[in-house]
Amino acid sequence: MSSLPPPRALLALAALACAAPLAAQETAARPAAAEACLAIASAPQRLACYDAALGYVAPSTEEADLVAQQAEEKLKEGKATQAGPEPGSGLAMRMRQRTGELFSRDAPEPDPQARQAIANAGRGSLLDSRWELAKDSKLGVFQLRAYKPVYALPGFWSSRPNQLPDSPNPANRVSQPQELDNLEAKFQISFKTKVVEGLFGDNGDLWLGYTQSSRWQAYNSRQSRPFRETNYEPEAMLVFRNNYSLPGWKGRMLGLGLNHQSNGRSDPLSRSWNRVILQLGLDRENWALVLRPWHRIGEDAHEDNNPDIEDYMGRGDAMLVYHRNGHELALTARHSLRGGGRSHGSLQLDYGFPINNLLRGHVQVFDGYGESLIDYNHRATYVGVGLALLEWF
Repeated sequence: MSSLPPPRALLALAALACAAPLAAQETAARPAAAEACLAIASAPQRLACYDAALGYVAPSTEEADLVAQQAEEKLKEGKATQAGPEPGSGLAMRMRQRTGELFSRDAPEPDPQARQAIANAGRGSLLDSRWELAKDSKLGVFQLRAYKPVYALPGFWSSRPNQLPDSPNPANRVSQPQELDNLEAKFQISFKTKVVEGLFGDNGDLWLGYTQSSRWQAYNSRQSRPFRETNYEPEAMLVFRNNYSLPGWKGRMLGLGLNHQSNGRSDPLSRSWNRVILQLGLDRENWALVLRPWHRIGEDAHEDNNPDIEDYMGRGDAMLVYHRNGHELALTARHSLRGGGRSHGSLQLDYGFPINNLLRGHVQVFDGYGESLIDYNHRATYVGVGLALLEWF
């Protein structure tokens, strides 16, 4: 096994380091005095600095939810009082009353404080920390934010390297086996930025996101250490704040997005697809659950590099995350939602743990189909070990 040549090692570290400003947003050191915050140019970071210097502690998520619930009940009571008792029980009488309410011109506006409290439901929750869902959590537009985990795994082992990638499209079948090592390196960078805030009053934000993950045959000196596969994933997402309850869970967010994923290669190794993704997010205390059903946007049959990709990489996924005291476990499951010979899927487990304020250890285990686009219809087990700057939460 050859050691990493310095220039390539530096290249990998540089790619990971470009996400360091995102990590700085996650950790706010307490300054010696509030005056030190004056030198910070970014308004959100300057506010965080003042909060840390003055010892400000935001209300808990439970308190925000309780205040929002009380505000909703207050508004309902106000509407009932305004409507008054119905002067009769006949259908015509009730219809006249409802018509009067509909076209009333002098109805008072809802209590601004109550509306503010309702808009701050879920403040400080796991999903709010990543999507700025509550009204007082919003930090403005065109600033880089954390999105998916950012990590480098120098050791990424595969039980069965895909030496002959293929596809039902004859133009996307490799004829000569590739000489691949079982052990390679993998790294991922990911960020997002909000481009429009409050499309519908105090709700509805438009985000743009980008994720890039690479598999690097860093120890394969026989093949000049090539990058085996890089997946590029830009997307646009419209995200709304929710506030509903399920047994033991709180519904926090609803999102609708356009997603493109490709490996940027020419035939026969080209792979790509476009999706419309619905995103449902719920959380409770240290847990978060994100459900994502999707629909693939069809392509011309002659140009489709991977016509059966949904039967392997699935028609939706579910991610369950547990986060406590800096430790994070994330389990992601995908499935084709079909039976018989079209029933395929995958499971991925990620474990992140703190090393210091900026660096974290990261372990990843994947089993199933579609660890990358070139392997969308190839089943294998992968185990990775390395460092991370950011996790999901």
